[in-house]
Amino acid sequence: MASAPRAGVPDGAVRTPKARIFADARSRARACLTGRSVARPWGMQGPAEPPAATGQTLDAGEIERFARYAREWWDPKGKFRPLHLIAPTRLAFLRDELVRHFGRPDDVRRPLDGLRILDIGCGGGLVCEPLARLGARVIGLDPSAENICVARRHAAGQGLSIDYRVGRVEELAVAPAAFDALVCLEVIEHVPNAAAFLKDCAALVRPGGLLLLSTINRTLKAYLLAILAAEYILGWLPVGTHRWERFVTPEELAQHLTACGLGAARLTGLVYNPLSDGWRLAADTDVNYFAAAAKPL
Repeated sequence: MASAPRAGVPDGAVRTPKARIFADARSRARACLTGRSVARPWGMQGPAEPPAATGQTLDAGEIERFARYAREWWDPKGKFRPLHLIAPTRLAFLRDELVRHFGRPDDVRRPLDGLRILDIGCGGGLVCEPLARLGARVIGLDPSAENICVARRHAAGQGLSIDYRVGRVEELAVAPAAFDALVCLEVIEHVPNAAAFLKDCAALVRPGGLLLLSTINRTLKAYLLAILAAEYILGWLPVGTHRWERFVTPEELAQHLTACGLGAARLTGLVYNPLSDGWRLAADTDVNYFAAAAKPL
């Protein structure tokens, strides 16, 4: 059955792939601009995606997408190039927060020695490996068997002992509140129910432990940079990697963490400098940002 002509496209006209991409980008931008709330010039916070069914913390489409690119996890020029570029900056954030929170010496080679850390959504192990080198006992969890296979193979080649497991956070077969710290980077914006997901994560942090997160703010600036620029113009990420309505504002994240019984979150922005083609930590949380929240004793 022939489809009806689309508005604005002459009957019989054929759009090029590039034209289709930018038409989709324009339609997404128009959708963002109809958001209910415009709190500040870059404050396109609009409506978040309606919460998914209780306990639903996985999106099968997201899992399949990342599994499809599993072989490229450790290719610094491949599909995960942006993660390789931000790796030094996000490791600096993790190291500094863990050292500060647990009162570890800052001038030693393995300041995280003995800390038990769980990396949720570990992918190919880009965060697990440096944490292990800093002395932590790391468990990497990911729902994709393809990702875990790549992570195990790479760790073995580096002589690192990391406990990689296929599974989801709510199914983790360990005693509740078992970890000194839980790391979850660039994951929350891919789950259908952020509140339920964070509740499951927080339950695995021991009293006195630390939850470390990174995600993307739901602002117009984030749409322009993290989606339109990164996916459609620069091609840093495959088109469709992110859904703007799943981005989480710092205010929403703080509410979720408080509901999980965690303390006030310390927020730090992650900012790109096009002149140096590098990333740095900053106070600006309009696009990418980190959060650290402790569980009270």
